[in-house]
Amino acid sequence: MVTFIKNIIKGSKEFYEKSLYVWRLSKKPDKYDLREKVKIVLLGMFVLGFIGFFISIIFNLLPK
Repeated sequence: MVTFIKNIIKGSKEFYEKSLYVWRLSKKPDKYDLREKVKIVLLGMFVLGFIGFFISIIFNLLPK
């Protein structure tokens, strides 16, 4: 039981240290990075919507 608690404490400490490391490395994106990410997300949404639209057209054209 004691080793179980020690493992939980050790795992929590490792998670905290790794999270702190990532937090220190992260930075606020500048305008260029933000615009590029927004463009990519919008392009992905457009492509998925286009695929869904064509699938709905195909299913509506199939005989019932």
